[in-house]
Amino acid sequence: MISEMRERPVILREILGESLRELRTAESLTLREVSGRAQVSLGYLSEIERGQKEASSELLNAICGALGVPLSNVLRLVSDRIDAREDAHVTRLPVLNARDQAA
Repeated sequence: MISEMRERPVILREILGESLRELRTAESLTLREVSGRAQVSLGYLSEIERGQKEASSELLNAICGALGVPLSNVLRLVSDRIDAREDAHVTRLPVLNARDQAA
């Protein structure tokens, strides 16, 4: 019996990292140049691009500024890429409302 392989769920931080890397390389910028402009460590920026770490909104805005791209454009690009994936699944965390927390 052949087991059915399921596609790995889409992870937002991975698509965001891929998009940032593509934007950086399209501008022929090095990690070192962008990390210096955004005032983030080179290692941390590398982890963001590889989808291993999540950037805060402030840091993401600084990276976009270093790339010369509006944050809204990057978020739109990421959103379009998620939509383009067939059967895309974004991993969702459970959200507790006030009633659930009181129980």
